[in-house]
Amino acid sequence: MRAIGLTGIVPDEAAEGLWNNLKDITATKMFSAVVVAAVCLLAVKVLVGVLDRALRRSSMDSALKKLLRGLLKGGLLFVSVIVVLGRLGIEVTSLVAVLSVIGLAFSLALQNFLSNVAGGMQLLASHPFKPGDFVEAGGCSGTVTDIGMFYTRLTTYDNKLVQIPNSSIVSANIINYSTQPSRRVDLTVSASYDAPVDQVLAALAKLGEEHPLVLDDPAPAAHVTKYGDSAIEYALRVWCANADYWTVYNDLMDSLQPAFAKAGVEMTYPHMNVHMMENK
Repeated sequence: MRAIGLTGIVPDEAAEGLWNNLKDITATKMFSAVVVAAVCLLAVKVLVGVLDRALRRSSMDSALKKLLRGLLKGGLLFVSVIVVLGRLGIEVTSLVAVLSVIGLAFSLALQNFLSNVAGGMQLLASHPFKPGDFVEAGGCSGTVTDIGMFYTRLTTYDNKLVQIPNSSIVSANIINYSTQPSRRVDLTVSASYDAPVDQVLAALAKLGEEHPLVLDDPAPAAHVTKYGDSAIEYALRVWCANADYWTVYNDLMDSLQPAFAKAGVEMTYPHMNVHMMENK
């Protein structure tokens, strides 16, 4: 009798060998297999218990601990099944051939899923960020709310929840803005060429020094960054506590134009002067 292959996925020879082995199972083999299965299950329980005790003493992330435990238990159970089938007289090579082909088909179908799981394991093991950190990753920026095995969730500045596949995060640069206690706020502004440079720099420095959340060390600094076609560009750089970044940024932006107006500095925009010449 020739066994039917699994729709072309499993070779007919492997399926036929497995079928012939199943016909040769006896009561004695069944009893022996049951005893071996009980011993294997006990061994699996003991080994998983040893791993659990080791993981409890580890500082590893809980999600990664759960995954490692599942992988060990699944691998031990698979080995136990192979041992029990061997006691039943089933040729293991036939079964392995069947499972390997099925596993290959599943791995190809779940390629993106597996890459996200691998990315999640890498994030949980390397700890490039943690919940509560403000990061730029996977083309998005926001506060990390959750690090899962498949997706990492960020809450953006405008309170949108973004779910980023872990494979996209680990394959690109990750910028963590929360690892240091302080952060620099950079403001860029342009002023007219008619405004004295010293006057503009003094107005910017005063704006930074007067804000209560701006740190004294490093001190606020104002500089010329570019001489443009129709205006001079300036930069104001101040330091503040990490948690105060957006407050300081927004306050300085709101106060910039009034500070320039008070100092008599004209803010300008790109423009072109056209001079008409009379031909004589």
